[in-house]
Amino acid sequence: MSFPLTDRHDRTHRSLRISIVDKCDLRCTYCMPEDQHFLKREELMTREEIATIARLLVERYGITKVRLTGGEPLVRPDAVDIVRDIAHLGVPLGLTTNALTLHKHLDGLIDAGLRSLNVSLDTFDAERFRKITRRDGYDVVWANIQEAHRRGLRVKLNMVVMRGVNHDEILRFVELTRDHDIHVRFIEFMPFAGNHWGRERVYTYAEMLGHIGSVHSFEKLTDDPHSTAKAYRVPGWKGTFAVISTVTEPFCGTCDRLRVTAEGKMRNCLFAREETDLLSALRRGEDIAPLIEANVLAKHAMLGGLPPFKPEKQEEVLHDLSERPMVAIGG
Repeated sequence: MSFPLTDRHDRTHRSLRISIVDKCDLRCTYCMPEDQHFLKREELMTREEIATIARLLVERYGITKVRLTGGEPLVRPDAVDIVRDIAHLGVPLGLTTNALTLHKHLDGLIDAGLRSLNVSLDTFDAERFRKITRRDGYDVVWANIQEAHRRGLRVKLNMVVMRGVNHDEILRFVELTRDHDIHVRFIEFMPFAGNHWGRERVYTYAEMLGHIGSVHSFEKLTDDPHSTAKAYRVPGWKGTFAVISTVTEPFCGTCDRLRVTAEGKMRNCLFAREETDLLSALRRGEDIAPLIEANVLAKHAMLGGLPPFKPEKQEEVLHDLSERPMVAIGG
């Protein structure tokens, strides 16, 4: 069984993002404010609670893909066990990581059933990496990405493109796909609490394609009907690249994603300002199915109810943002 979103939308929700921790070992400037406050351990979902919620969404509501996120999910000591629990549900499973400590967990993750990794990497320059993430670690991260790829994991690299920060590296990321079966995803810089977003810092989807096209010919690939990314390939190259154009060309009409935060609150959109507390009800022994259904049916048609990300709307957008930074929402 699956449930429709609302009578305004002709689709069902198939993809689930579960944040298993709100902490991170990197403090990326667009993700984590300097004054971030973290949850206490007892406020987080337990391993068993994560599995219970995921199982309900898969078995009753037809979720066909799960991705574990954070924060940085590998900060959590039982991350590998959680991967194993979700893998037993029999749906494709992925994990989003910054890869800083991936070498410590790679054997366990593969043995637990993980087959897909999304790795956040915004630069190939070690000094720039330090400025963006507020710590060293580029060499370790890049070595771990290469090892994961060598071990047969499907690797997607997520690059948040910021004008004046790293937009000059777009071609280098594309050229990585020449000899490697890696999928690079360029993400327009999106507004979240505390990340100092400004419309002038958004390097747009159109600008990205124009820049790439000035050097390489590329072809459009067929996207999944519910994909958030527009995918391309340079003919003859092993890998692919894509753009997630949330700011300039939102894809809300086909998005099929649901999110559960680390403390068990359900969000029907990345930009949602309203959340539904599943965990408290679960701990009281209540049926959380009605809460899930109400949350989905309350979804706004676009951008969680925010106005379009237009230059003249910038102050309105920033005023209406959720108070949660990206690290507390899950990617």
